[in-house]
Amino acid sequence: MNIKSLLLGSAAALAVVSGAHAADAIVAAEPEPLEYVRICDAYGAGYFFIPGTETCLKIGGKVRTEGQWYTPYNPDARFGTLWHTRAELQLQTATDTEYGPLKTNTELRWDWNDGGATSTNLLHASISLGGFTVGKEDSQFNVFTGYAGDVINDDVVYDGPYELNQITYNYDAGNGFTAVVSLEDTNSGKGATGVNGEDSSDHYAPDVVAGLGYKVGNFGFKVVGGYDSIVEEGAIKARVDANFGIVEAFLMGGWNTDGDKLNKYAGSNGGGSAAPIGWGDWALWGGVGVPVNEKLKWNLQLAYTDSKIFAATTNLKFKPVKNLLIEPEVSYTNWDSINKDQWSGIIRFERTF
Repeated sequence: MNIKSLLLGSAAALAVVSGAHAADAIVAAEPEPLEYVRICDAYGAGYFFIPGTETCLKIGGKVRTEGQWYTPYNPDARFGTLWHTRAELQLQTATDTEYGPLKTNTELRWDWNDGGATSTNLLHASISLGGFTVGKEDSQFNVFTGYAGDVINDDVVYDGPYELNQITYNYDAGNGFTAVVSLEDTNSGKGATGVNGEDSSDHYAPDVVAGLGYKVGNFGFKVVGGYDSIVEEGAIKARVDANFGIVEAFLMGGWNTDGDKLNKYAGSNGGGSAAPIGWGDWALWGGVGVPVNEKLKWNLQLAYTDSKIFAATTNLKFKPVKNLLIEPEVSYTNWDSINKDQWSGIIRFERTF
């Protein structure tokens, strides 16, 4: 046997062995197709499709820390510097349906103050479809007109309630005309009382809010009324907004149906000796906002009531980089009816995402 015959025989033997073991060979599984996150731009910036669904999700929130010196809400609170830190997480979803977008809004808040434990609050949790909203949001008495200026302490003179459960219908005609009707929770229950001490433990009727608005060009007008079903009184607010070039300005007035009583819509944010003081018959708010440049804006808010409460707040909103806010603010409040006044200040640092 020569070398050539030996090599050919070996090759044939190897071919037979390889064929015998071919059935036992390990075959790699086909990789699963990757599903990349898709941008959902139908509902604004920041939304993306939840993988495997047609639901769009937006995740946002903020981290805030601030130092406060005294308070503009309570003339008897003579504390020194108080440091406060907050974190918020917001989840918003939207899905297209035959009745329009089906949306949810959820917002969780965690607060920590000097010397205290962390507190948690479900700030917002609501479902909306076809103009209807159900769940927990701020009262439409505030939301529909807008809040009283671009300052931190915008409600030293009380401008309405905030977090509560509601069933709301918002209408937008698309030509500048808007309207709202809302049934809102009185937050009654066992042992509950109204703002004047009324027994509301067996109270089941909701509060009612209704409003109309119209905007044309640089001017807007809105009026909204709220009825407190426990006190059986209410309040009306009317507001005018205007833009004069880069300057934003607003003027808002409120009327209490019974100036001798507090109600949920014409109440009081005062503490200590100022606690029982509400609007009286009426209240006024006004303010301006002036952008100095793309990173700096100056704001001023003034408010006054028939019960002789005067409040003034001014601040600077400085954004050195995108999504970072540094905001120093100074407030002055005078409660003429109890002959007290107070200066207060705050410096805020806030990162949004």
